[in-house]
Amino acid sequence: MTNNIQDQIQIELEEARKVCDVSGSNSAECAAAWDAVEELQAEASHQKQAKQKNSLERYCDANPEADECRVYED
Repeated sequence: MTNNIQDQIQIELEEARKVCDVSGSNSAECAAAWDAVEELQAEASHQKQAKQKNSLERYCDANPEADECRVYED
């Protein structure tokens, strides 16, 4: 999904530049176009920071009955 969001960011960047060239850099349309770019960049950053499973977590997903994967409750 990361590539897809990066592609979308590039599309929105180009669109924002076009909108600002046409309507002016101080226009509401220009500001809205750049807001869309910023939102996509924030989402890409959030996805990148999402916790990746470590090798034990992946192992336990595949082998939940294994001793290493037991969960003990107090």
